Amino acid sequence: MLRAALLAVTLLSGTAAVAQPTPPPAATATTPAAQLKALFHESDEGQLKRNPIQALVRGDPRYANEFGDYITDAYYAAEKQAAVDELAALAKIDRKALNANDRISYDVFKWQRTTDLKGYDPALLRTATDRPIDHFSGFQTFMPDLSSGEGAAPFKTVADYDNNLKRLAGYVVLLDRSIGRMQHGLADGVTNPKLVMQNVVGQLDALNAEGVEGSTFYKPVKKFPDSIPAADRTRLTAAYAAFIRDQLIPAHTRLRDFIRDVYLPKARTTVGLGAIPGGPAYYRYLVASTTTTDMTPEAIHALGLSEVDRIHAAEEKVKDAAGFKGTLAEFANFMRTDPRFAPATREAMREDFLAIDKRVMAVVGTEFSTIPKSALEIRPVPAYKEKTEAAGSYQGGTPDGSRPGTFYYDAYDLPSRFTWGFETLFLHEGIPGHHFQISLAQENTSLPAFQRFGGNTAYVEGWALYSESLGYEMGFYKDPYQDYGHLNDEILRAMRLVVDTGIHSQGWTRDQAIKYMLDNSAMGKTDATAEVERYIAIPSQALAYKVGQLTIRRLRTKAEAELGAKFDIRAFHAQVLMSGALPMAVLESKIDDWIAATKRT
Repeated sequence: MLRAALLAVTLLSGTAAVAQPTPPPAATATTPAAQLKALFHESDEGQLKRNPIQALVRGDPRYANEFGDYITDAYYAAEKQAAVDELAALAKIDRKALNANDRISYDVFKWQRTTDLKGYDPALLRTATDRPIDHFSGFQTFMPDLSSGEGAAPFKTVADYDNNLKRLAGYVVLLDRSIGRMQHGLADGVTNPKLVMQNVVGQLDALNAEGVEGSTFYKPVKKFPDSIPAADRTRLTAAYAAFIRDQLIPAHTRLRDFIRDVYLPKARTTVGLGAIPGGPAYYRYLVASTTTTDMTPEAIHALGLSEVDRIHAAEEKVKDAAGFKGTLAEFANFMRTDPRFAPATREAMREDFLAIDKRVMAVVGTEFSTIPKSALEIRPVPAYKEKTEAAGSYQGGTPDGSRPGTFYYDAYDLPSRFTWGFETLFLHEGIPGHHFQISLAQENTSLPAFQRFGGNTAYVEGWALYSESLGYEMGFYKDPYQDYGHLNDEILRAMRLVVDTGIHSQGWTRDQAIKYMLDNSAMGKTDATAEVERYIAIPSQALAYKVGQLTIRRLRTKAEAELGAKFDIRAFHAQVLMSGALPMAVLESKIDDWIAATKRT
């Protein structure tokens, strides 16, 4: 589904592919292993051709001058047919004849394409396509970064600059096409909530407010590489200015005006998917695809309530260790209001994260046998989107390590940022969280491309949340306030199980959800509001963290109990990480096989 693909692009933007030998077509391959490899290659080739932006962020230059036919009926039909054809081809391959690694790949591919195909059911698809833009996953959220000269798109040659203009012409077409999709949604009664689209209006206003020469899209012509001839610099500078002035700003304005003047007056005031036609079924589909499990919204809600209670008990112990005499609610208020916990400046935030990075790298080898080649940079979230961003995020580097991964921290509304949350945030977004998981997968050239560069949210975010807990083992959270920060972040993920399902399956309001988060954590209102509006905009995504983390932790506990003295934490982490992002059932099967094999040694 395109929405999931765009979220993946946002997270993984910056990855680049390493050239692989071209396998023979699946029809001519002779062994099951060769047939499987050929199918994976053909699938990936088709995916990149239909989705040129994905190819671009993977470092594949073949479609660099194309934007893609996104959100058209023809695009969705082609995606659905590809899933049908590829599942049919997979069914012809004898899984029993494959080795262990290939069976894992077979199972991951089958799960992914089966899940994709379910999403193209007409009723489910309508619920998605009638809502083509929100403030988290619309193209307007990542095209500025992609086109800025600081993202995944290269700006090394004259052709790179010209290709970017061609892509942006396609982006303008998509902006207008999105208006048509939203008009269809208005007719169907399938709209995004007002508050989501008000956020989009704010994003578009912020982009337009940059003007021409101050535009993020204008940045590449402010810093040409030495290889660009003077005549081309003059031509390209004029072309970029004209495009931004005459095409891009007017397109952003048309979309903004439509949303503000036509869409918002008719958009719903409710916030949950359950309030729109087809919404309940679509939410159940999203829950299954996001968590990679068969858990129901009701079961997830109950799990969240249980986890909140468990973590509250742990917070009580930390409160006592800090010598605080009041209630847990009073301690939470102290944590979010005491001036000692507010970062002094944006630069001070950056220095704190740099110091944490240094401490992590000094000890991370005790937990991991393989360290990624890709380094990690630390940057603030760009100003144009910092108001609606999460506290931190990650952008992948290149498989060869030539471009680092990036940890982005959000310095918007500085008094709402708390130093006691810095350690756990870095372990999640940076090392050993997203940076290790994404980098180790994409650097592993023995994996098929869909395992190197794809994945599912339960694994990706589950690993990052599990990584936060490794802080105890690596010597972090010794300060009770940092310990509370870790628990406060963990309870956020538990609250997400309650709030996301509450909003989309139980009719919770925005204010009800915000109040629940403030009542059960030390979050500031700015962060709590941004979090709730995130769950409203991208239903089910927030469920993945806790489901994935609890699965990984359960598998580790199982391995420790069954292997005893044979348990090796570095080997366990290698088993979890070195096959790419696996659905939970596939991961569990892999760990079970590893436990059995280790017992035999």
